[in-house]
Amino acid sequence: MDLRQKIGLLLGPSLFAILYFIPSLTGLGDEPRAVLAVTAWVAAWWITEAMPIPATSLLPIFLLPITGGAEERTATMAYADPIVFMYMGGFTIALAIQKWNLHKRIAMFILSFVGTGSQRIILGVIIATAGLSMWISNAATALMMLPIALALITEIKEKNFLDEQSLQRFAKGLLLSVAYAASIGGLATIIGSVPNAVFVAVAANSLDRTVTFFDWFLFGFPLTLVLLVFMYFYITKFQFKVKNQKDISSDFAKEQLRELGPMSYEEKAVLTVFSVVGLLWMTSGFLPAAYALSDTSISMIGATSMFLFPAKQAKGGLMVWKDMKELPWGILLLFGGGLSLAAAFESSNLTGWFGELLQGLGSLPFILILIALAAIVLFMTEIMSNTAVSNMLIPISIGLALGIGVEPYAIMGIVALSASCAFMLPISTPPNAAVFTSDYLTINDMVKAGFFMNILAIFVIVLFVYFWQPIVMQ
Repeated sequence: MDLRQKIGLLLGPSLFAILYFIPSLTGLGDEPRAVLAVTAWVAAWWITEAMPIPATSLLPIFLLPITGGAEERTATMAYADPIVFMYMGGFTIALAIQKWNLHKRIAMFILSFVGTGSQRIILGVIIATAGLSMWISNAATALMMLPIALALITEIKEKNFLDEQSLQRFAKGLLLSVAYAASIGGLATIIGSVPNAVFVAVAANSLDRTVTFFDWFLFGFPLTLVLLVFMYFYITKFQFKVKNQKDISSDFAKEQLRELGPMSYEEKAVLTVFSVVGLLWMTSGFLPAAYALSDTSISMIGATSMFLFPAKQAKGGLMVWKDMKELPWGILLLFGGGLSLAAAFESSNLTGWFGELLQGLGSLPFILILIALAAIVLFMTEIMSNTAVSNMLIPISIGLALGIGVEPYAIMGIVALSASCAFMLPISTPPNAAVFTSDYLTINDMVKAGFFMNILAIFVIVLFVYFWQPIVMQ
């Protein structure tokens, strides 16, 4: 246990004791004060990782009822929220895609069409990475694309397509493109990034509003495209501009496809299920109410289908139960912990207290509030888990919105999106950490490139939340 964890281990219970046993400090009643104290304890342990984050996420189950912050039913039902099962289904489908190597075929298929030139190769990697990250976790996407990127760099080095200086710039640009595209791609869908799902779950539980898969895609996909376009031009035209000495062959990807061979029955079956699930997510909202399926139902239909359809290369279905040991169960518990606290916020009216506390901000121009909030959340995420940040701040953001008299979706959207866009440090996101393990990047490279990307993300996110979100999310 390092010093940060030791400090956190003491800090969590200390904050709880101060807030819970000194009522005059907040002026809150017993129930909301208990929720605030429990939230402070859990947040401190999330931030410092004094205990494993999923284990910390179990604290609300017993702390909320014991302290009187919420009934046991309220505290525990959040762990079985529909959004938790939607994510479970999405994770299961993603595991099937990875199990049968469909993700590699998709990536190589895209790369085989990008043509020659270092910029086109980077563009192909960005498209492949972002496309996969919409459906697979950004960490898994980055880990899958990293060896592909490194193999491309090695191929170019061995064929002497670039001089040493150009090769270094190309390598850095390509690796950072993998990291950034993995994070940005996840903004497009509910299942692409944990904070997106937290937004949807809190909207349903605290505001009694339903945000469908299509609603979020309509909002998030254009935002993702704009950020990717800006990122591509920034990486290839400014930060890591490369002057090609020779045309760079795209034969590497074609060779990889030849090695993969024809699509197997299993790949075709997984692709079929994946495509049907995606189509249903996009179109179910247009069906008559009597026939419409919820996003969670669609997700679970897809997940269970993977166990139902038989495999030819192995005994059992496309997925067998032992494959589920790879499912990120800790993320599901983390969801539950955050939603449990959010439910307690609502039942105890702690949200209203935060609203009153933050009423003074209403005198500032709304767009300035959004910019400041986006910057605070984004730079918090540089040193904290984005899931922890979104779990802590999205429920509070409802109170902020009420306090300044604005639409809650705007404040919630800023928190959710900004929490996924930390680009400066290796510890900020799993994709950043993944690419930093290569020998081509230094902290200085990541900080210099990432700082501009952070600033760019702040302004693009704010503009989309301010102008586009009110049109597509009501």
